[in-house]
Amino acid sequence: MAVADSLAQCSEGDYYFEYTECDSTGSRWRVAIPQRPGECTGLPDPVQGTDCTFSCEAGEFLEMSAQECTQCAAGSYSLGSGIRFEEWDDIPPGFSIDSHKEETKICIYRSSWIAQGSYVESNRDECSVSLVYAVHLKKQGSVSFDYQYVDNNIFFEFFIQNDQCQEMEKTSDQKWMKLTSNGQWSKHTSGTNVLYWRTTGVTVGAKVVKPVLLKNIQIEGVAYMSECLPCKPGTFSKAPGSSSCELCPRNTYSGRGASSCTPCNTMEGSTMCKARPACSKKDYFQIHSVCDEEGKTQIIYKWIEPKICLEDASDAVTLPPTGKREPCPPCNPGFYNNNTATCLPCPQGTYSDGLKECQPCPAGTEPALGYEYKWWNILPANIKSSCFNVANTKCDGMNGWEVAGDHIRSGAGGSDNDYLILNLKVPGFRLPTSISGTSGTEFGRITFVFETICSADCELYFMMVSVFVTSVVESWEGSKEKQSYTHIMTKNASVSYTWAFQRTNQAKDVRQYINDMVKMYSITVTNALDGVASSCRACAIESQQPGSACVPCPAGYYIDEETNQCLECPPNTFLSGHHVYGRDACQPCGPGSRSNKEHSLCFSDCSFTYLELNQTLQFDFSPLGFTGSIMNGPSFTSKGTKYYHLFNISLCGLEGHRPAVCSDNVTDLSDKDPHSAESNSVEAFICQSTVIPSDGRGFRVALTSHQIGYVGCRDLRDIFKTVFPLKTGLYHSKPIRLMCIPFFFTFVMLLYPTMCRSPQTTSSCENGRNTVVTLRCNPEKSAKGEISVPRECPAGTCDGCTFHFLWESSSACPRCTEADYHQIEGACKGGVQDTVYVWTEPRLCTGGVALPMKKSMSCEMIDFWLKVGAGVGAFCAVLLISLTCYVWNKNKKLEFKYSKLVMSANKECELPAADSCAIMEGEGEEVEDEVVYSKPSLLTFTFSLPIKTT
Repeated sequence: MAVADSLAQCSEGDYYFEYTECDSTGSRWRVAIPQRPGECTGLPDPVQGTDCTFSCEAGEFLEMSAQECTQCAAGSYSLGSGIRFEEWDDIPPGFSIDSHKEETKICIYRSSWIAQGSYVESNRDECSVSLVYAVHLKKQGSVSFDYQYVDNNIFFEFFIQNDQCQEMEKTSDQKWMKLTSNGQWSKHTSGTNVLYWRTTGVTVGAKVVKPVLLKNIQIEGVAYMSECLPCKPGTFSKAPGSSSCELCPRNTYSGRGASSCTPCNTMEGSTMCKARPACSKKDYFQIHSVCDEEGKTQIIYKWIEPKICLEDASDAVTLPPTGKREPCPPCNPGFYNNNTATCLPCPQGTYSDGLKECQPCPAGTEPALGYEYKWWNILPANIKSSCFNVANTKCDGMNGWEVAGDHIRSGAGGSDNDYLILNLKVPGFRLPTSISGTSGTEFGRITFVFETICSADCELYFMMVSVFVTSVVESWEGSKEKQSYTHIMTKNASVSYTWAFQRTNQAKDVRQYINDMVKMYSITVTNALDGVASSCRACAIESQQPGSACVPCPAGYYIDEETNQCLECPPNTFLSGHHVYGRDACQPCGPGSRSNKEHSLCFSDCSFTYLELNQTLQFDFSPLGFTGSIMNGPSFTSKGTKYYHLFNISLCGLEGHRPAVCSDNVTDLSDKDPHSAESNSVEAFICQSTVIPSDGRGFRVALTSHQIGYVGCRDLRDIFKTVFPLKTGLYHSKPIRLMCIPFFFTFVMLLYPTMCRSPQTTSSCENGRNTVVTLRCNPEKSAKGEISVPRECPAGTCDGCTFHFLWESSSACPRCTEADYHQIEGACKGGVQDTVYVWTEPRLCTGGVALPMKKSMSCEMIDFWLKVGAGVGAFCAVLLISLTCYVWNKNKKLEFKYSKLVMSANKECELPAADSCAIMEGEGEEVEDEVVYSKPSLLTFTFSLPIKTT
């Protein structure tokens, strides 16, 4: 008590009022909270508070002492029951930066959202970073914000969690931000809500992503505001009870909380008074004047508006004198000069090259409608230019582009980081009469010729804005030589083509890159719905009678060059979507493919026959004809962000249709029909999506998708080409030796013209993207098989332009024939013999002919005849031996008798004995006959018997 008695009595400045949490009845109490606890005593007693759903109107705040709504004073504003964040010099209190828990340390410490004055900028790298704000809503409210999201290589989502960390149910359009500069509104329930703005970049290549810019965040649903917010510098509110602040007009400025603006020679919305600099060459630009009545134009120099420089300064420059009057450029093709220096479009059914009067198209022809802008004296009626800066309003109302005779170029703008925008609106497309009945996928195409001249990090965007989506088609950085770019329109819908040029993305007060520019020399659009004709094209006519009108040819018909009649294309040929004149328009389908009924494209029936070494191999790839998928990875960016590549492959197609579909941006959350006009999807034979795994919310998100196979793929030349050796080690699995061919091979599907090719060229792939799908016979795999990518290129490609896939399947094996099995005959048992058929091992075929059934046939027993044969053989052997012995014995006796006969004959023929037995010298040299007797052999005796017997 002694301590309490020594404390001073609390005054109004020693405490403030707050409300307690609402109880179950919706009531609360107002309590006083000391500014510095323990320094005073005698705080006001708690009193009954206002209802929990109580709120003040816009322009008012709740004065807690009286618990009544009070108007805001001049120089301040209030939303009543809302909060607005429009100043981003620093991250405002209540906001926090949250990196994903699985991110690397580099992301956690170096990647963040950055305050940039009037907006906040997301990270530019591959890290996943969230801008988080927690708010306690006393009633149902809403949130709105403005954002700029121009790069589809960054993933941008907005979602809300309640106080139990449960994400609110929303459609994909509310969760995933579209490529647009408009804010999105969403209703939210009462209670504590945590708002998340999350970005994740995927820079698979070397290109740096453009950040997401966020500003003007406004949250409704707060029960009350205890104080008004002061007007930010450069704005004011002159009347009490204001719900917003106004910009200071030109030549005035203001500080924070101003109720009026102070005069000063400055721009609109200035926050301080600065001395105006002297005018320099960077403060003016040149334009071409409008053609006068004499058809003359001249170069005029103008100051950049709003003009902030001083001409009367000592070192100031003045505007150069106006140039000489020169003849105006001619009218654009499809327009004519009406003798008043004004170009007007040619009437319907006529054409002009821009130099001559409009003329009607000759018989048998029709106007080729479209736009062909190549002379730039004034902007055409369907082209608009503007200027936009996300951080200021300096260039609002300026011309973003200026005409310059033979080209149109970017304007001066108000700052170097302005977006200079050129917009061409096309209400739709209309095919020429002769091909209006065809079923091609090309409705029109836009071609433009441009160049960029830059000394800094300038960038040119080419975007396509439709009713349902905004997409960046292509972009170019830095200086680029004069070049042409073409984009094909595959849907017949209203579209707006936009070019946005930015000199630099760094905001600076001083102009440094005023001379950096982009020049557009020509813009051509074909088959535009409200286009004009610069020429005529041949059309089909009903008859050869003069004055016959053009008629549409049925699908699959071409226009004969001699008769201008519609003739059907020969079988297995197809028509190009934009060329039907002449027999050459019917292009032949490739081997292994045939045309559909409309001759709009060629497709394969998944059958293929191959002749090798006098052996015919037949294949049926029908089990592989439907869509196959492969998700490889995971892969990681340089900052550690995990992502996957999802490929969908349709090997043969369905009667020419392409069932492989990849959705653009978000696939798993959208419930739209992928074939509908609203669907932002790609339909092709082969397409790819880059998939980022979500953080445990039960789905995956496809960030980007594109076709790597031509959407048409009409000319399927060499669709199933001949076998060829496969490079060993290209894929993880080993190739299987098929039959007796002495090399490893696989069968390859190569699409238009030698493989599946996309005609859409990019800055990285000048010849488009090509795809090779290799089919390998592997009996150990299932019929659907497995798809893999080369081990050296886990993303399916090593250069981003050519993709390789290996599809191993038992369905890739040839169909079985009679040569793939052999028969085995069993023994004869019980008078019956069985014959069975088995596959030749190893079996490398599937389907085709089936094994014949087991055959059984009657047979005779052979045991008895074997015994008879053995007996006869034994008898013959004994008889032969007996005869041999008999003949030998008989010959022996005859030899003995013959020997005796010879001996007896010699004795009867002896001569008388000689007188002397001695042989004199020299007598032995006389030639005498000498008889020698020898004992003949048995063989000699045997052969000599017939002679002796005679």
